[in-house]
Amino acid sequence: MPPRFLTQPSLKAFTGSSYIQSPLAALSLNPSKTSIRAGSAETRERRRHDPFLTAQSRRRKAANLSRQEVLTKEREGSLGDPVESRSTTFIQGLKDTQSGPQTPSGSDGKLNYFLDSEGLQNMLEYSKNLTSPIENLDRNTADPQLDKELAEKHLQDHKNAEDAINRIASVRNGNTQDRMRLNIQKCIEEFGRHNTDQKLPPKPTAPSQQSGTAALEKTPRVGPDTGSPEVQVAVLTAKILNLTRHLKTSNKDKHNKRNLRLLVHKRQKLLQYVRRKERGGPRWQHLIESLGLSDAAWKGEISM
Repeated sequence: MPPRFLTQPSLKAFTGSSYIQSPLAALSLNPSKTSIRAGSAETRERRRHDPFLTAQSRRRKAANLSRQEVLTKEREGSLGDPVESRSTTFIQGLKDTQSGPQTPSGSDGKLNYFLDSEGLQNMLEYSKNLTSPIENLDRNTADPQLDKELAEKHLQDHKNAEDAINRIASVRNGNTQDRMRLNIQKCIEEFGRHNTDQKLPPKPTAPSQQSGTAALEKTPRVGPDTGSPEVQVAVLTAKILNLTRHLKTSNKDKHNKRNLRLLVHKRQKLLQYVRRKERGGPRWQHLIESLGLSDAAWKGEISM
């Protein structure tokens, strides 16, 4: 009969718990918790009950928010203001007309009722000659003292009439519609292509392409240019300046606030169209520099 060896069984019946003889195997199956993940439930629970960790997280959040505000201001400062324009010679002239110039209207050559200084002066001279007293041709019966008094009275009456006409035609006595009409005339004279074509070089030409159809000749322009996108942008800028000046004192005017947003977004579309068509050429540069517009007026999304 072969000899029998007493050996302990390696596995026992499962009774709700396992028995492992090797201590290394027990350590590998039940590792000790040496670290806790930052986003785990244990960490959140511990931070909720620990005042030091709570204050630390609040300081970190406040620092992040302040840094985001600084970065937002830097981005907005680099783009500029989508509504306001920089102070240029043309913009200053529009603002002076809107606020009512303190100088006589004839000094800058702009009068109300579609009048100009030269034409008004010619009419006043014609009126002066027309109302001058008739001299007595018979010098023997003429009274020099009476002629002198009549001439002085005529000069005084003409001076009074001239002052009255100048006050009537002055822009200072006009309403907002009259001043806006003068600003529109300035925009047409400054940016109309009937004037800019003579002093601005053409835009960069596109590469020539062989096409079967020849380009049609453009119809020559007759009269002042009032429909080009540059003139429309300038007119919208004048209206935006007028509404901005009004809203500084009437901040509860919701209707005009909405009108201002509509004008700003309409100007943005026109500026994007001009930039795409002119390829950043001289006409685009002249428009941006004269109106004092920043990149925020045409780039990105405008929120007001």
